[in-house]
This record gives sequence, structure tokens and C-alpha cells, in this order.
Amino acid sequence: MSHDPTEDGEEALELLQLPLDSWHRARGGRMVPFAGYEMPVQYEGIMAEHLWTREHAGLFDVSHMGQLTFSGEGVEAALEALMPADIQAAKLSHPVYSLLMAENGGILDDLMLTRRDDGSVYMVVNGACKWDDIAHFREFLPDEIGMNHMEDHALLALQGPEAATALQRVIPGVENLVFMQGAAFAWQGHDLWISRSGYTGEDGFEISVPVEGAVALADALTAQAEVKPIGLGARDSLRLEADLPLYGHDLDTETTPVSAALGFALKKRRREEGGFPGHARIMIEREQGPIVKRVGLIVEGRQPVREGAAVVDAEGTEVGKVTSGGFAPTVQKPIAMAYVPTALAMPGTRITLAQRGKVHHAEVVQMPFVPHRYVRKGS
Repeated sequence: MSHDPTEDGEEALELLQLPLDSWHRARGGRMVPFAGYEMPVQYEGIMAEHLWTREHAGLFDVSHMGQLTFSGEGVEAALEALMPADIQAAKLSHPVYSLLMAENGGILDDLMLTRRDDGSVYMVVNGACKWDDIAHFREFLPDEIGMNHMEDHALLALQGPEAATALQRVIPGVENLVFMQGAAFAWQGHDLWISRSGYTGEDGFEISVPVEGAVALADALTAQAEVKPIGLGARDSLRLEADLPLYGHDLDTETTPVSAALGFALKKRRREEGGFPGHARIMIEREQGPIVKRVGLIVEGRQPVREGAAVVDAEGTEVGKVTSGGFAPTVQKPIAMAYVPTALAMPGTRITLAQRGKVHHAEVVQMPFVPHRYVRKGS
């Protein structure tokens, strides 16, 4: 089933609203359809919002994403049967990036999961895939594993170098977290789960908050001088600069973790033992190399290339494809992610792109385009 209401003639499918819908509109958010929801694409402008987040702190509403909890005896092993994470060895309260795998070695979704000290596993999945993911878990997890879809919770992300300064005024103690660590907090009678993580390459936090407390928390955060609300447009340009792939664009059911340059998600014990979908194909690719690889490109000139542009060889034959592209405000150049034949994947390689009858020249570069600024030790 398509979850984009503009696809497949599904215009009649009613768009869902975020818990903060009226909050966004009151602040001038321009709402667009995304993952079945009406979401703010921008407030004052994508370029300004992007640069504000890189320099200060931006508040993103990502409540369209799926928040799930899993519980029951053997929950870690049951989830490991569907993904290559070593969940049993994961440190408590430390989020782990993983992939929901298809039998062919392709990717059904990428996600974050956290073992909690009450024995449950908390998971955040992509908004565009969440209903498919939930159906997949229902089909493949044993009956004794309980799954709770936390539809009564919103999810906010506060990102940027001044995020910790602003958030600790509202919720003292968050500054003690380090990158990829979470903890429970209480605020105005609401139980929150906060992790020091995000999708921009900057320091920042993701905050799970009950729906009834979401507006008050968003108000408290944007009352801080460092914080402005930021839309989907800047979220996309920020994540692209930071080499963070987007499911449905840079990752899909035909793309393997090896070709996507996500080998770090294939944990050592799981590579050796297997027991997750696609293991055999993935191990062959690790040994022999994938046919194509995800790379970063800097495009010559000022004209950005967009998703769908063809990577062409000297004869003009398509040999690869751009999966994300745009003008990078921090880099001040057009950048892109593309899948290219492995022989063309080395940094420094010249690449030719074709889009709408125009030819563009680009160079493969090491990603990320902008260095990550995660806080890995207590400051």
C-alpha cells in the first residue's frame, strides 16, 4: 500500500494531522503532504532555517515517525531474527541504528532501537513505512512478543550546537547525556524519553512526549532565544550534508546494506552467526564487493541535480542514479548522493550526470560533506 496520498490515485485518502498541526500554522508553517501527514516544509525559508540549525538550535516536529515498544520473554532474540543488530549485547539506554531486512538482502526500513532497563525495546521507524513495518512485525514476531504503537506520543527533535544549552534550561540534567544515550525525564507531570541523537549531523536531542504535553513543551523550547521551529525542507538539506540516507530515496527493498555503505549496522556476531533475512547475499557482497555503491558527489556550477538524474558513462549509457540532491547551504555548492558502479566509487573520480536533457559534471567525494559535531563525552 502506498502511504503517499498523492500517489496511485489515492487523492481521496485523508491526510493525517500532527498533534502540533495548529501550532505550526500559527507560526507560519507552510504545510505539505508527507508520509500521509500534513507537515510544515518551511516557516521563514529553507536556507535561513538550515543555517540557523547549523549555528544555533532548530526544533523539528517528527511525530509522523512510528514509536513502538516491544516486550515479552526473548524479545531481543525475536527482533534479531528480523534485523542484523546485536540487540542482546546493546548497552541499556543506548540507541542502536539498525535495518529491517528483506529476504533478498534489501532494506525494508532503517530504524533506531533502544534496550530499556524494564526489559522492553523502544523503536523509532520511518513515517512513510511505519504501517508496513507494524504489519511486518505482526506477521513475523512470535505471539508471546507484545508490540505497542505509541500513538499517544509526539516526537520532537531539537538539533544544533546550542541545543543542549537551551534544553537544559527547560529540562535540567539532559546535558549529562552523550551521543547515542537516552534516559527518562519528568517535565510538568509528563514522562519523557530523551536521547542525544538526531538526523542533522549536529549535536541534539530527540524527545518522546505524551501528546497532551507536546504543545507546552514546544512553546517552552521555542521561548529560548537559541531555538526556532524548522521545517522538512531544511531537515532534508541538513541530513544530506551529514551523509544520512533517507528511506524510500537512498534506501529501498532493492538496496543492500553493503551497497548503501551501511556495513557498520551489520554487527560482528550477527555476520558470523547469521539468522537474519538476506544474510547469505550480504556475506557474498561483503566478500566480493557490491555491483554499485552509494557515494557523495559535489556537482560543478550552481545548478543542483535532483533525485532521478542518471549517472552516465562515456557513451551516454545509464550506469547509476542520483537518489538525493540539492544545493547545500553550508557547503555553498550543489551536492548529491548517488549509486555508481564500484569502479567509479573512489573519491576523486569524475562522474557525468544527465537530467532533463542537460549534462552535469561531478566529482566523488568523501562523506559527510559537513563534519559531524556529536557530543561523545560529557562536557
